[in-house]
Amino acid sequence: MDRPALADFLTRRRAGLTPADVGLPSGARRRTPGLRREEVAQLAGLSVDYYARLEQRRGPQPSAQLVSALARALRLTEDERDHLFHLAGHRPPRRHTPLGHVRPGLLLILDRLHDTPAQVVSDVGDVLAQNPMAAALFGDFEHGPAERRNVVLRWFADPAARALFPAEDHEGLARAHVAHLRAAHAARPGDAHLRGLVARLLATGEEFAGHWARHDVAVRRSGRKTVLHPVVGRLDLDCEVLAAAGQDQLLLVHTAPPGSLTAERLDLLRVVGRQDLAPVTADGPASG
Repeated sequence: MDRPALADFLTRRRAGLTPADVGLPSGARRRTPGLRREEVAQLAGLSVDYYARLEQRRGPQPSAQLVSALARALRLTEDERDHLFHLAGHRPPRRHTPLGHVRPGLLLILDRLHDTPAQVVSDVGDVLAQNPMAAALFGDFEHGPAERRNVVLRWFADPAARALFPAEDHEGLARAHVAHLRAAHAARPGDAHLRGLVARLLATGEEFAGHWARHDVAVRRSGRKTVLHPVVGRLDLDCEVLAAAGQDQLLLVHTAPPGSLTAERLDLLRVVGRQDLAPVTADGPASG
């Protein structure tokens, strides 16, 4: 780990960004250009003190997961991302991994979607980046453990992952997850990460194994989705799927028709975020 070079690189990249570059309000007049340390820490999901120590050349070696989060927060290119990994004493991740680097263009779009849930997902289901609305709707998986960031693995390994969706939709969603994974599996023969993911899924039980054996294939496409949010209630959403070049990263944007009940509840979700409030019923907020 090269602490002086790492500190210099982080400081200079932070100084080269504005709040608008990362989807943050400009706020009061700034004495110095660039982002503040606390803003980078917020975007990367780590403490301000830890990030400050990195810039002061006295921090411990950051983990590979943390380096990846810093690369996203600072909107680094892939070459800059690899350089940051080298400075931190790690081998840069290969292109297709749970720590996959999100293209700056996708992050730019994500930063500008303030009022609708949106997230970047890899072609094998790894959540790579979320805006605050997506974290409030589905949970904050971008900053969680790597094994929790794969939507397919969560679906089959964690029963709680299905609580957000109506029971009558579970079978169709399960088949869609597996069919999309089948398509990615065929497109990337020999990929170690994907082989390991399928092995872990097969170990979850007969449900995934049964779907996998059917060999259904279908890539993820735009459609309708119903989410049963514990705070704001039922949301009937249009899910638009935008594929980046190479089809290995997908931008999922969830919207509702203006004036609809779901649109009103999305506005409520934007206000309350992930606060712990009383849930609503199908007809409106629950009385307490």
